Formats: sequence, C-alpha cells, structure tokens
Amino acid sequence: MIVRYSRKELKNIWEDKNKYNIWLKIEIAAAEAMEKLKIIPKGVSKSVKQKARINVERILKIEDKVKHDVIAFLTSITEKVGPKARYLHQGMTSSDVLDTCFNLQLKQSGEILIKDLDYLLSVIKKKAIKYKFTLCMGRSHGIHAEPITFGLKMLTFYQEFLRNRRRLKVAIDEISTCAISGAVGTFANIDPRIEKYVAKKLNLKIEPISTQIIPRDRHAAYFSTLAIIASSLERFAIEIRHLQRTEILEVEEFFGKSQKGSSAMPHKKNPILSENLTGLARLVRSSVIPALENVALWHERDISHSSVERNIGPDANIALDFALMRLAKLIENLNVYPKNMDKNLKLTKGLFFSQRVLLELTSSGYTREKSYKIVQKIALQSWKNNTDFLKNLENNKLITDKIPVNKLRDLFNFSYHTKKINIIFKRSLKK
Repeated sequence: MIVRYSRKELKNIWEDKNKYNIWLKIEIAAAEAMEKLKIIPKGVSKSVKQKARINVERILKIEDKVKHDVIAFLTSITEKVGPKARYLHQGMTSSDVLDTCFNLQLKQSGEILIKDLDYLLSVIKKKAIKYKFTLCMGRSHGIHAEPITFGLKMLTFYQEFLRNRRRLKVAIDEISTCAISGAVGTFANIDPRIEKYVAKKLNLKIEPISTQIIPRDRHAAYFSTLAIIASSLERFAIEIRHLQRTEILEVEEFFGKSQKGSSAMPHKKNPILSENLTGLARLVRSSVIPALENVALWHERDISHSSVERNIGPDANIALDFALMRLAKLIENLNVYPKNMDKNLKLTKGLFFSQRVLLELTSSGYTREKSYKIVQKIALQSWKNNTDFLKNLENNKLITDKIPVNKLRDLFNFSYHTKKINIIFKRSLKK
C-alpha cells in the first residue's frame, strides 16, 4: 500500500522485518518444544535467541540466489547462529512457517481494526445523541419522503458498525490458527505436540486439520468481512457527499483556513474525504474475489494463492485501517447545519404529511383506494403549482367532509414523526 494511505502501526505489521521476526519466533518456539520432547539437543533455542539477528537485506540477497524465501531466511539465521541452527525446522515445511505467520499478521491487523471501529463507534454515538431530535428530511429514491432526525440517521450507522465489529471479531477468531504439521499435514515427521506448543506461544489455536497449508476458506471469510466493513464506510461516505451538495447543504466536511478546493475555482469546497473513502472501499472490496478463488487449490496445495496474499494481505488491511480513521475524523469534525435541514423540510410546503391525511381519511370512512386517489391528486397539484398542501386540502370538500379543518391542521405536526425516537435510541444503544 502506498504511504499516502498507510498508518504506521498497521503498516509495520506487514513490513519484512516484522514478518521475519515472526518466522524466527515460530522456529524458536518449535525448537523449544522439540527440546522438551528430546527430539533435538537442549540449548538450541537459547543459542538461536541469543545469536540470531534479522537482516532483511541479507535474506533478500540470499533469496535472489536460491529462489526460496524460507530457505533464504534459515540460511541467514545459520550464518549468525552457527552449527546449532541445523536443528531448526526439523520435520517442518515452509507453509508451517508462512501460514502461521500470515494468520498471525491478519490477527494483529484485525485487532487494530477493532480499535479503529471502537473509536469510530464512539464518534458516531456522540453525533447521534447530540442531534437526537434535530429534524431533517428522510429521503427514499433520493426524493423527499417523511421527516426523521439527523440523530436517527447517525444511529443507523452506529448499529451497522456494531454489526461490523461483531463480524470482524468472528473473522479474527476464525483466522487465528497455527499449523505445524509437516509436508502434507500428516505429522509424519513432526510431533503434534510441537504444533500445540507453538500455537500456545503465539496465542493462536491449532488448525484441526491442515493439508500442506491452512485451509483458505478461513482467509476468504476474513477478507469478505473487511469488504463488508468497506461497503458500510462507502454508504456513510455517499450519505455525506449527497448531503453536502449545494442544493441540500445539510452537512459539510470541515474545511481548513488554508485549504483549497479547486485549482480553477476559488469558491469550491468539495467533499474530498468522502470521495476518497468511496475509492478506498472499492480497493478493499477488490480483495474478495481473489481471496475466494484461493480456496480452490490443487490437491494438498499449490502456490497460486501466494502471490495474491502477498498483495491483498497488506493492502486490504492497511487501506481499511486508514479509511476507518479517516471516516472517524471526518464525522468528528463534520459541520452540521440544522437551519438548512429546516429549510429543506419546508421545501415541499407540507407534502410529506400526505400519509397522515391518507390514514385519517381511511379512518373516517373512505376506502383506502378512494382515500389514496384523493390525496394523491391534491398532492401532485400542490407539487406542480408549488402551493401549500394544507391549504389545498382545506379547500377540497372531499377532504373537509370527512376531516374537520381544525383536525386537519393538527395532522401537520412535526412531533408526530419524533414520538418514537426515544424507543429507537434506547433499544439501539442498549448494551
């Protein structure tokens, strides 16, 4: 992932140095277990701990010759440790190291993403509570529907990201496995107790059954979860982009004093952060199809998944980490304009009360079909002529024969649309 969209903590997880350090931890833990089982001489793991040093440049230089990353790594360690290093990797296959490391990196990444989600959730929750009763227009198909509150709008995203947090916890748990089972997963040349020991050391679970690799359905589930979170990010970003449109302007991204919106038009303030989030969401989602296709490998293993994972592992996690924090800061500093929300509510001159009139007519004796036809005709005329809906209703005998004018006016009450807001908040914020 390019530096522009990378945060240090997560980026470091996918650096070569961290990867090789994990490989070394796996080899040392396996050696410790082998010593306990008297498979190799005592003192090997201690010697490796004391003498081994990760030299990324040296490992890559050796790999350039031998064309095998794990062999290059072991050769580099041997150069530092000396003869005792020959006891490392006994009965193991490269995938024991690679897959266990990859899963640990995914787990480490996922745990940072959980922290990101927690921060985002706290920001959204504050905004939801602050604007709990701030009326704004609810829209369906992009068209004015009925009033909601801006707090309620925020609350829908709060609940969605709560679900995403639960999904990610499950995905992290599923990916947190360790396999130290040998060439085709039969433990022919290595004791299963070694796997158990290494798994405990790394705070992972043992893989119940592996081939030469850890099954890739686990990884497909993890990357699919990242993609779902990315889609939620995009939904939020698109909402902000729409609400910032000049004709609506109910919210607006924070715009710094020295910030510039356009190289050509000095008046522009564009929703660039939200648009950026839409792009990053596409990038994260692009990892899903390759991850799904990695599930179907030949027999006990081929390496068609390897090049895919070397790319999507860092890219999807780093991009999502950046995007989650960008969204959190965006929402935290979001400019909210209740006056414009009120202006937009009044734009259609009361048309959104049409359902209340419809329901009252049906309660007063008209069939639903007749009631709908009457209300729709008046509503469409009001819209076409840009006239007040209530006044047009008051001037229609079919309406006033069933609904007295005073009662009709009572129907045009904004509080009608907020009377259940407390119930929704209470059940949505319930722990």
